[in-house]
Amino acid sequence: MVVAIDGPAGVGKSSVASYVARQFGLFNLNSGSFYRAVAVKVMDEGADLEDVDAVVQCAENAALDIRDGVLFLDGKAVEHRLRTDAVDHWSSVVSTIIPVRRAVNRHLRRIAGRIDLVAEGRDMTTVVFPSAEVKVFLDADPAVRARRRHAQGTSTLSLEELETSIRERDERDRRKEEGALTVAPDAVVIDTSALTLEEVYDKVSGLIETYL
Repeated sequence: MVVAIDGPAGVGKSSVASYVARQFGLFNLNSGSFYRAVAVKVMDEGADLEDVDAVVQCAENAALDIRDGVLFLDGKAVEHRLRTDAVDHWSSVVSTIIPVRRAVNRHLRRIAGRIDLVAEGRDMTTVVFPSAEVKVFLDADPAVRARRRHAQGTSTLSLEELETSIRERDERDRRKEEGALTVAPDAVVIDTSALTLEEVYDKVSGLIETYL
């Protein structure tokens, strides 16, 4: 079974996916981490992040896999390197490159072929897993998302800069030629702006229980 969760940055997708994975015994597959890993590989190799051919080559040569719930890049665990402002920015940029998306999607589908999972990202319900049994689109006001990110303390940006960055990222994600941020016709939309995480958990869990 595949539970697919889409939505823009800062709506709680990762938290919800983690909760659902624990509650229903599913593997938690974070697609965004794969794009972040590609950005890390490009930076490690000293390639020009604005050189599309170089980025594509890095993506196609990247050995990406999950071991014991941890993402490995070329044989090394990289989870601890994925949440920096530079990786946050460049992962969004490289994810607009279609051959990069296709390379990452091959990894995601390969993993889904082995196990039941919950996958979260921008195009899980529309491109990667269009036949997912449960589809959810989480959304929230950009100002709310900026406050949430700022409260996490993982960014050096001001609250105002974070909101600007989030709005710019939303616009890039919606304009992607392939894998754009959009709502699948059969996805259930949940606006999390005024909801607690627990309330979002309950809503998504209810959808899964209804399917089961």
